[in-house]
Amino acid sequence: MGLFGSLFSKFTRSKASPQELDEFRAALIASDIGPKFTDELIDLVGKKSGDELAQALHAQINSSLSDSSRDISFNVDDLTTILIVGVNGTGKTTSAAKLAHRFSQAGKKVILGAADTFRAAAVEQLQTWGERANIPVVSGAEGADPASVAFDAAQRAKSEGKDVLIIDTAGRLHTKSNLMDELGKVKRVVEKITPITEVLFVLDGTTGQNGITQAKVFSDAIQLTGIVVTKLDGSTKGGIALATERELQIPIKFVGTGEGIGDLSPFDPQSYIEDLFT
Repeated sequence: MGLFGSLFSKFTRSKASPQELDEFRAALIASDIGPKFTDELIDLVGKKSGDELAQALHAQINSSLSDSSRDISFNVDDLTTILIVGVNGTGKTTSAAKLAHRFSQAGKKVILGAADTFRAAAVEQLQTWGERANIPVVSGAEGADPASVAFDAAQRAKSEGKDVLIIDTAGRLHTKSNLMDELGKVKRVVEKITPITEVLFVLDGTTGQNGITQAKVFSDAIQLTGIVVTKLDGSTKGGIALATERELQIPIKFVGTGEGIGDLSPFDPQSYIEDLFT
C-alpha cells in the first residue's frame, strides 16, 4: 500500500472526521511534503470525498510540479556532458554509474569521470561500477585536483568520440562555500572543452526537509537542470522529492529504487502520485 493509502481509503467513502484529518496531517508531515503543502492538501480533504477528492488531490499535486522537460537533453551531433552533484551519502556515485549503464544499454558510447578525488572510496567505487558495465573511467591520484580530472575526462571523451560524459563530483557539504566554489571551477574548466549539458542533483529520498536546503544552495552555486532521487525502495517517506521540485521548480528526472546497476528509472509523476494514494 502507498504512503497514504490506508488513510486515504477512508476518505473515498465519506467526509473525513476531525480525528482522521489529524491522522492524515501527521502522515503528510512525516512524509516530508512540508507544512505549507500539507495545509493545501488537508484543505481539500476537509471539503471533498470519494472520486472527487482523489481527482482534486492529484490535480493539486500535479499542478505544483515543474513543467520543464524530464528528458536528458542529449546533443545529437556532439558530446553530451553531465555533472552529478550532491552531498555525501546520497547515492551520488552510484547514480552516476547507473546513468552511465542506462545510456550505454541504449547504444551510446559513454565515459565516466571520477572527480570526487577527496574520497578515495568514491573513485574506487566508480571504477568498480565501470568495470562491471564495461564503461571506461577517467581518474587521477588520490587528492588530485577535481577540476584537473574533469578536464582530462572531457579531453578524452572528445578525442575518442564519446556520446556521453558523466562526471561524478565531490560530495561536498553545502555549508562549505569554498567547496561550492570549487564545483563552479569544475564546471568552468570542463566548459573549456565542451559545454555542460546537464547538472543533476542527487537527493536522498529519506533526507527530510534539509534536502530542500541542500538543493537550493547547490542551485544557487551552479544551475541545476534536474534531480535524481535515491533510496525510494521501501521507504516510508519520499515526500521530500515532491516538496523539493515544488519549491525549486527543478524537475525530477530519475529515481533510484534499488542497489542494482539497473535500478534507475525515469520519473513518472502521474504514477508516483497514484502510488502515494493506493
